[in-house]
This record gives sequence, structure tokens and C-alpha cells, in this order.
Amino acid sequence: MNAASEAEFSRRLEDAAAATEAALDKLLGAAALPGEIARPERLLAAMRYATLGGGKRLRPFLVLESARLLGLSGEGPLRVGCALEMVHCYSLAHDDLPAMDDDDLRRGRPTTHKAFDEATAILAGDGLLTYAFDVIADPATHESPLVRAALTLALARASGLGGMVGGQALDLAAETAAAPLTQPEILMLQAMKTGALLRFAVDAGAILAQAAPEEAAALSRYGAALGAAFQIADDILDAEGDTAALGKRAGKDAERGKATLVGLLGLKGAKSRRDALVEEAVGALERFGDEAAILQEAARFVALRNK
Repeated sequence: MNAASEAEFSRRLEDAAAATEAALDKLLGAAALPGEIARPERLLAAMRYATLGGGKRLRPFLVLESARLLGLSGEGPLRVGCALEMVHCYSLAHDDLPAMDDDDLRRGRPTTHKAFDEATAILAGDGLLTYAFDVIADPATHESPLVRAALTLALARASGLGGMVGGQALDLAAETAAAPLTQPEILMLQAMKTGALLRFAVDAGAILAQAAPEEAAALSRYGAALGAAFQIADDILDAEGDTAALGKRAGKDAERGKATLVGLLGLKGAKSRRDALVEEAVGALERFGDEAAILQEAARFVALRNK
């Protein structure tokens, strides 16, 4: 790994996190928007709790950097990154509920339903998901209604029935399945539950920049490989990490009988698969030359992260 590009990646990731935090803080302000009637105080507090003050903000970073790679920066990519982060944070608040993964700890603090209550956590997630599409549909995100429509469609497909929500359903079903999932079944589950939103992050950059088809396809291949590597790395961390370092309960995959490549291939096999996917992601961006160095470092970061 090149030390200079690693340092630049770290700086840009921190900058993206800070910009995302500031933009989300503003979007989740108390003042009602035109067309809204009021923003209930407790619900807004829960939405802010679920969204602000934590996380690497990798998904908004990927939106910003994929757009930057194609020559676009500014308010539009940041707003899409915030919308994507709202969807991600809503999914965490709902996944942590007793009816789902039943977790008490997230990002080193009580989960949303523990800090508030279950009903408020459900409504906070509902509010974040809906608001994400509000942000994308707003002309402030992009002047072209065609671009906004394409972003809306892509995010809906990535987050819904055939994407993240569907993947969560498959994940829950696998816990009580009569037979363990096969490797292709696990890969499909993970591509939906985790990979779809990460892939959307780079697809969004291409949509915003109105990229050429071959550029968009290369970014999409990168996003698919990175998403798959991210989930395997997450499973490895769950098996090897500790609760204090992770900021969430470790070892829960084995406890609940989760379908993972760690369970199927063992740690050594899972690490080998993770590393191959990282190289696949790096290779997908070769056409962009040195301009893609930061996104390539992001793929390596996925494999080396410790929380």
C-alpha cells in the first residue's frame, strides 16, 4: 500500500465524514420544510440520534469520490450521500430491534430503541427512509429531473424488495432454515443486504456526473466487488473482534446461526475470498489510471479495517 495515497485516503474519508455530519445536522433541523406541517420533537430527536455522531460515513464518501472521479463535486453529491446515509441508518435502527437482530449496542452507545423505545425507533427509521427520497427529489440535488428520477429509481431498487430489505428477509430466514445456505445463496443474500447500498453509492456518482456507459459500468463492477468484500470483512470482525473495539456486540453471527462465508469457509477461506474481491475492485478501476487511487485505497481499507 502506498503511504502517500493511504494518507490522502484517510484525509478525504475524514473530510467526507465531517461534511456529511454537518449536512445531516442541517437537514435534520427543527424547522419544518415547505409542505411539512411540523417536526415532532421526540421523533426528530430519535432520527438525529440514529443518524448523527458516529460511523465512518463510507457510503457518502463513495458517492463523493465516484462523482469526483468523473469531474463533479459540490452540493449534489453531498446531498445524495446524506440521503444514502439516512437509508443506512434507518436500516440499522430497524435491524437492532428485538424482532430483528435484538441488539442493545450500536457505535458504542445504546441502540435507538434502547435510548428511546421500540415504537419511536420504528418511526425514526420510517422517517429517515422517507426523508432520503425527499432529499433526492429536491431540485437542490440536481437541476435535471431525469437525473433525480434515475437516482430515485436506483436507490429504491438498492434499498427495497430486491435489495437491502430483501436481503434482510433472507438473512432472518436463514437462521431457522432446515439446511445451511450454500455459497451461492450466501453470496446473493450478502449482495442484497449489504452490497446493494454500497454499489448504489458509486452508481450514484456516475448518475450525477452523467457518465459514459463504460465509465458507469466500471464503477458498478467496483461497487459490487467492494460491497462483497465489505460484508466478508464485517463477518470476520464479528468472529475475531471484541465488543469494545467494534462498538457493537461481537460474536452474534455464530450465536444466531447467521449464514456467513466465515461459517461456510472458515476464517482462512473467508479472508482469502475477501482479499480476492479487494483486488477485483481495484482492477475494475484501472481504466481511470491514477485518478482512481483514492477509490482503490477505499477497497483496501475495507479489508484492513478493525471496526
